[in-house]
Parts: sequence; C-alpha cells; structure tokens
Amino acid sequence: MKRSLTVEVERFPIAGTFRIARGAKTEAVVVVCTIRNGAFSGRGECVPYPRYGETVESVAAQIHEIADAIANGLTRQELAESFPAGAARNAVDCALWDLEAKMQDRRVFQLIGQNTPQPLVTTQTISLGTPEEMAREAQRHSSRPVLKFKVGMPEGDAERIEAVRTAAPNSQLILDANEGWTESNLEENLSIASSFGVALVEQPLPAGKDAILATVSHSVPLCADESLHTRSDLADLRGRYDAVNIKLDKTGGLSEALLLKAEAERLGFSIMVGCMVGSSLAMAPAFLVAQGAQFVDLDGPLLLAKDRKPGLLYEGALVHPPESELWG
Repeated sequence: MKRSLTVEVERFPIAGTFRIARGAKTEAVVVVCTIRNGAFSGRGECVPYPRYGETVESVAAQIHEIADAIANGLTRQELAESFPAGAARNAVDCALWDLEAKMQDRRVFQLIGQNTPQPLVTTQTISLGTPEEMAREAQRHSSRPVLKFKVGMPEGDAERIEAVRTAAPNSQLILDANEGWTESNLEENLSIASSFGVALVEQPLPAGKDAILATVSHSVPLCADESLHTRSDLADLRGRYDAVNIKLDKTGGLSEALLLKAEAERLGFSIMVGCMVGSSLAMAPAFLVAQGAQFVDLDGPLLLAKDRKPGLLYEGALVHPPESELWG
C-alpha cells in the first residue's frame, strides 16, 4: 500500500509578545506533516525560520515536492541524503519516526535504543524588553531553577542582566544574545555576565563572524546556536564554543539531531537542546534528544496562549515524556 502525505499550516497565538534581538512575534506559525500508511499515521511539526531563509510557504512547498518519494517508501536515510537540513526535513523525518513506531506498536525511544525517558527540568524564557519589564517577568518566574533571557541590543544589556539577576537571585541564568553583540562590546558584556553569575551565554556574535571567540578569554561558557546546524559545523566551532544548542528545525529532524549530539559529546562540547516557538508536537522528539543534556530549553508551549491537545505535561519546571497519542 502506498503512503499518503498531508501538509497543514497551523497557528498558535503567543501569550503576549515574544521578542528577541531580531524582532517580535505574536503567534507561532507551524507546518505539520502527516504521513499515512493504511490505518497508521505519523506526524511531525516544524517551525519555518526567516533567519535561515525559510517561510511557511517555502517549507510547505518543499515537503509537497517529495510527496511521490514519500508515497513510494522514502526512508529516513534517503531523506537525509537527498534533502537539505532545515524545517521541512525535520517535519518529514519526525513523521517517519512516528509512523514507524505506530506500525511496530513500539515507542520511538525503543527504536533508537534509549531507556525509558525521564522528566526533565526545562528553562523558562524571558523575552527581550526594558530592564524593568524583564525584571517583572523574572520575578514572576523566580521560583524556576533555570531562566533563559534574551539580550543583544546595542544599549542596555548590562542593565538587563543586572535586573534579571536581582529579580531571580536563586535561578541559574542562561543569556541568549541571538547574534546581537559586536566585537566592540563582546568582552565588556561577557565580563558583566560573569559578574552576575550567568551560567551560559548563547551565540554572542553573528554566525560566520565569530572566529574572534577563539581568542577572547571568558569565564562564562559560550554556546553555539545559529552557528550550529549539523555535524558538519562542529569542526569549525572547536575552540570558539564550549557548548552547542541542538534544535531539530536546524538539524533537519531527530535522525541528524541524535548523530549530532553523539559527535558533539565525543568532541567535548556540553549539550543544550532547544526549540523554536512551537507546540508540544515539535517538542516531543526533541525531548528524546534532551535526555542527559546539560541544558534543556523546551519551553515553547509555555510561551503559547494555548497548546495543542493532547500536549506535553508541564508541572512547574518539569516537562514529562510525550504520550504516544501525541507523538512517538
């Protein structure tokens, strides 16, 4: 029996506005790929990202282009060999994993040889704003063990760092500049981050313009995000970064994410598993990659006004493994 493909665009309003150095958004627009084989179906969700030249329309079109190959039994390995990493491949790859698990009446964690996944402590992200706005949000979440907050503006980041730390004195802090710092303010900002006990700084400089990180002394570990997509990027990141942020919309799916994690660990990088702003369907496969990671940033659904149902179970800072009805 030939498989069939459905591609749908879904919209999830964000609770308020989510702002980073590159701009703001009020809704998460996702593309959901569903692959059916008889009575079985598998789903995968991706979040097209303009920073990487993606639009909702271009990603949906990319998936439709391989509809015949999917119908004729395209495998995950063939997908990886013939399709570029990115959001479209992520949706298809995760749908294929979900379909295989359903057809075999097994869970994806069993298919990948993983032990039963355990609940994880995830960050709570604070979007970019004035120091006063960010302090109020940090105070609201000050009981969380880990807070991640956005910076990356030409002025005011020192005040933002101080405001968040003052409002959440007991939380571990992750600072995300989203490529917004420059060579001229890099060392000063890193020094300030260190003085306020920041645990990790994500992507301080633009991807492709971060070679200077190899020569800058820093006591706070640096994490590559926009500079890392797949295993092929790792060689250039050694000496510049101490950690890498693995996101399935960059790797092109669970398959590459698992390989990337293993290779990054072999090379001595600490692991962060992150996400775009999406629903629980996008977080579910990333949850498996996040098992054993040093930093987990899978709070996308917590930023939404309403998640899909069924969704992941969040209890305070804990996120629980996905039920099979959701994915995997």
